[in-house]
Amino acid sequence: MTTSTPVPGDLTVPCPGPPAAPAGRRTPRQGGTVLAVPALVWYLVFMVGPLIAVFVVAALHWPGMLQPVSFAGFGNVRTVLDDPVFRDAVRNTAVQLAVALPVMIGCAYMLGYYVAQKPPGHRVVRYLLFIPGLISTPAKAMVFYAALSPDGLANGALESAGLGSLADAWLASPSTALACLIALDIWAGIGFTAVLFAARLGSVPDELGEAAQLDGAGHWRTMWRVHFPVIRDYVGVVTMLQFLWTLFGSAQHVLLLTQGGPGSSSTTLSFLVYQKAFIAADLGYSQTVGVLLFLAGLAGLLTIRRVFRQTY
Repeated sequence: MTTSTPVPGDLTVPCPGPPAAPAGRRTPRQGGTVLAVPALVWYLVFMVGPLIAVFVVAALHWPGMLQPVSFAGFGNVRTVLDDPVFRDAVRNTAVQLAVALPVMIGCAYMLGYYVAQKPPGHRVVRYLLFIPGLISTPAKAMVFYAALSPDGLANGALESAGLGSLADAWLASPSTALACLIALDIWAGIGFTAVLFAARLGSVPDELGEAAQLDGAGHWRTMWRVHFPVIRDYVGVVTMLQFLWTLFGSAQHVLLLTQGGPGSSSTTLSFLVYQKAFIAADLGYSQTVGVLLFLAGLAGLLTIRRVFRQTY
């Protein structure tokens, strides 16, 4: 389709217009919503469904899978908040996150920066850092049990160094059991996180670091003042992942090494959910803690996102 523009002398110049669609052909609809339906159904059934079930069970008095169920309302919330074991679990979880996350993210970032500089043997270093991620959780727990048992490697090294008075039953002492679990969390996650940081830092233009070093900046200032702001949002994503893994995944380490003891000195919120559901058979209490854990996780994610958002 064309239009004509009049010009002096009764001449017309044809001006091209938008091309007409061929007859019988429909313009394709954008979006492809139909292709997303299977994924949306899967998400609703296996993600939203269990989440709703957690809130429903939290309002029930359910003393076991085969026991009669009654409505408890907010009674489970009052029971949980008045339980000293729950308060211990909150304190232990807060200490675990406050220690493990900064140490893990900070050390992993520095390791990742070192590997991203491609020193001699950097490919071998990448594989070595990734090894803890290839070891199963029971195997990692056995390594720490062998090292921290009364006759283990840690006490043996202290005896050999003439520091036998510092030897302790590390996993059975109320003052050290939680610290041992935190050490396991850091060791298990720091290498994998460092590899992620190295991959992201490898995409930062080399000119940025070279320009900073020409201006007199050393590796320390270049690492924190140049590269860190560039990947700040990625650091936030990795921190959120490690926050979730630590918050919800600590139960497996507690179960394998300390069983929450001695007493409740190493009980975390995620382990308390397991303990009340599968050992004490108190499903209402368990899922009430699960709801509080979900809300804590959501608040933590929003806080981390706000802290690490880009400022430019």
